[in-house]
Amino acid sequence: MSDMSQTTSREDRPEKSKFIYPVISIGALFLLWWAAIKVFSIPAYVLPTPEATFAAIIEDWPELWSGFLVTGQVFLFGFIIGSVSGFLLAICMANSKLLNRLLYPIMIVSQAIPVIAIGAALVIWLGFGIAPKLVIVALVVFFPVLVNVLDGLNTVDKDMLDLTKAMGASWFMTFKQVQLPATYVPLFSALKMSATFSVTGAVLAEQTASSQGGLGQYMMAQASRLNTQGTFAAIILFAAMGLIAFFLVSIWEKASTPWRRKAIVPTRRRFTAAHATSASTSSAAQR
Repeated sequence: MSDMSQTTSREDRPEKSKFIYPVISIGALFLLWWAAIKVFSIPAYVLPTPEATFAAIIEDWPELWSGFLVTGQVFLFGFIIGSVSGFLLAICMANSKLLNRLLYPIMIVSQAIPVIAIGAALVIWLGFGIAPKLVIVALVVFFPVLVNVLDGLNTVDKDMLDLTKAMGASWFMTFKQVQLPATYVPLFSALKMSATFSVTGAVLAEQTASSQGGLGQYMMAQASRLNTQGTFAAIILFAAMGLIAFFLVSIWEKASTPWRRKAIVPTRRRFTAAHATSASTSSAAQR
């Protein structure tokens, strides 16, 4: 009983460390930031101190929070549009060799075009507003999801697919029971990667196609005034947005893939001389 309780406590330690270590690393990052300013005597107009940055956040909090909501809306809807469209197109391409051969080169070429150039064209086509910003964020998310899900679908054993067809399973049942589970790991890897990339896409979208006051516009306004405290305040909120998105995707991944959690196993006992003696005695008795 004591061994099982010790095992449970040891299994709980990694769960606690998932929260402790990120807090320690972020705290160490702010400490290095503060130490670099003090050691190298960096002026405030080049790099503000952490306390000055947080003071700017508190001072401009109403405007920063309003911009956070505007940018968060673009980030959220663009992330959903990009991930869903990439997932659906990957399914279509995996089930059609012709479609895969036709579209895959186009997808690769599209990634060679800078997002800023696409944003300028979208402003001409869609005007200023939320539409071009959503498209920019969706494009940032779209390709990683497409490639990862397509790779996951291509790893499915063809014999398993033939077996399900021979048993009379429909396409939907085959996809649900065989193909869909193969996409979970690459899909969530792409979503976690895109959760941070899409924040960058939201910033670029607001810099090129924004007509509302988001965090990107706030950061540009503060930078034009050489207000480094306000600029870094926006940067910290952008980082917080990416961390929140990454954390939410990780929670979704755990809920969707329970089989990837570590199972509780008995701990190994130390093999002492007493154990060796008892083992030899029992083996001799069996003989």
